[in-house]
Amino acid sequence: MSLKAYQDAQRVVEDSRQTEYRLFGQVTGALIDIKKTSAKGAPFIEALDWNRRVWQAMANDCMDSRNQLPSPVRAQIISLSMWVARYTRQVVRKKAPIDPLIEINRTIMQGLTGSA
Repeated sequence: MSLKAYQDAQRVVEDSRQTEYRLFGQVTGALIDIKKTSAKGAPFIEALDWNRRVWQAMANDCMDSRNQLPSPVRAQIISLSMWVARYTRQVVRKKAPIDPLIEINRTIMQGLTGSA
């Protein structure tokens, strides 16, 4: 099966929660990897930026009037996205620990599975 056919089939089978869970799993895995290896430089910045972009995309989606999540939930996601952006700057500039970013992602993943 070609990669395109596989991706098309995956989109049909996977719902939005599963897609979001998978994405958070991948980006959280990248954050955990840079923590475990004490990576610096490009891998460090790339993982942090990827996480920030995921959160920004979530916030952008929540700002869309067609989003069907309840308004309070949308507002909380936007607020978390802003916190992630601010805290990411602290990680990069002030060497703050990466653990809070990993934990917030894990909490979101638990919510996406309904186990929160």
